[in-house]
Amino acid sequence: MDVRIAEDWKEILKDEFSKPYFEELVSFVKQEYASGEVFPAGRNIFRAFDKCPFDKLKVVIIGQDPYHGEGQANGLCFSVSEGVPFPPSLKNIFKEVSDDIGTPIPRSGELDRWAEQGVLMLNAVLTVRAHNAASHAGRGWETFTDAVVKAIAERKQGVVYMLWGSYAQRKGAIANPKQNLILHAVHPSPLSAYRGFFGCKHFSQANNYLVSIGKEPVQW
Repeated sequence: MDVRIAEDWKEILKDEFSKPYFEELVSFVKQEYASGEVFPAGRNIFRAFDKCPFDKLKVVIIGQDPYHGEGQANGLCFSVSEGVPFPPSLKNIFKEVSDDIGTPIPRSGELDRWAEQGVLMLNAVLTVRAHNAASHAGRGWETFTDAVVKAIAERKQGVVYMLWGSYAQRKGAIANPKQNLILHAVHPSPLSAYRGFFGCKHFSQANNYLVSIGKEPVQW
């Protein structure tokens, strides 16, 4: 199956694209886009991969489900497009970045600038029906994104995994802590951020680790 995704990722993930589950997933997703409003726009489903080439990848952030409100989801977990108000979790992420390393809270919630520095911002599920959270969960996306995390773990060392919340921690459990930096915290949602996301200092820890292994720090 010809999937429109960055060429380096296409080569790495090519075996997934021919598996029965993925063909069923594509059929389901196409039907959903044809019959109603689905986010993100079709061209942005694999945008996280397009913006972060595999050879540049040095940080993995795992989300769960795309935003399901109008104009929010843009293919990168936690990110929103230019001009879109910050969702609560993104507000909390920016607050922690600012408290941790002193970066001013930006005017835009578009996180392309992170992705282009090697931060893969991967949702576990890559599509969602409008105003219907988790509506595309359990349809095969989780199997695909598990394969993505497995491919990274097998092919790369010296990667920072930012695993926020129990869901992300389970998904990232395959990464070897002896060969990478694994950072755990609660989810940045307002429901949990005050229980350990604020003050986790993941962004400074990530940069200190990257510098220690000879990589460029991320300009958060």
